[in-house]
Amino acid sequence: MSEKKTIQASETDKMDILGNQKCPMCGKNTMTLMESEKDIPYFGKVFLFSMSCSNADCKYHKADIECADHKDPCKYSFDVKSEEDLKVRVVKSAEATVKIPRIMTIESGPAANGYVTNVEGILNRVKVMLEKARDDSEEKTDRKKAKNMLKKVQDTLWGRGEIKIIIEDKAGNSAIISDKAVKSKL
Repeated sequence: MSEKKTIQASETDKMDILGNQKCPMCGKNTMTLMESEKDIPYFGKVFLFSMSCSNADCKYHKADIECADHKDPCKYSFDVKSEEDLKVRVVKSAEATVKIPRIMTIESGPAANGYVTNVEGILNRVKVMLEKARDDSEEKTDRKKAKNMLKKVQDTLWGRGEIKIIIEDKAGNSAIISDKAVKSKL
């Protein structure tokens, strides 16, 4: 039996949770649907959606973010040059593409998730992907290339390197919230 709960997380943020739903992947009633509203300073109100299956054999998860107000397609560029830059807030929808030149591009698509994080969170996600590429590669040159990219990301996380992050979103539901971020039309 499904049960809907509403949790008031703060004065402006609330979350609706609907449990025991049928999972589209495994077909069992182990899916939890969540929707929350969040007011992000200097960006506006957003809706966060997620679905997670608790079945140990499935563990399907999908999340996205959508602005309450219509926004135009956008591109944000941000140069990470200091430890302070790692704290900059990032809103990334499932439709957004994240580019780190000469390191990695994280494409949008059906398996992509949306989330609210910071620059450090983006770099940690990239770090995990590079570690997997390094560990799974059968070619020595590919492992070495992944290892070198991983070093650049890690140096930036330690405040000893610089990286550019670019987010492109056709739906306009993404942003890098900083005065140092350069916003342009997509």
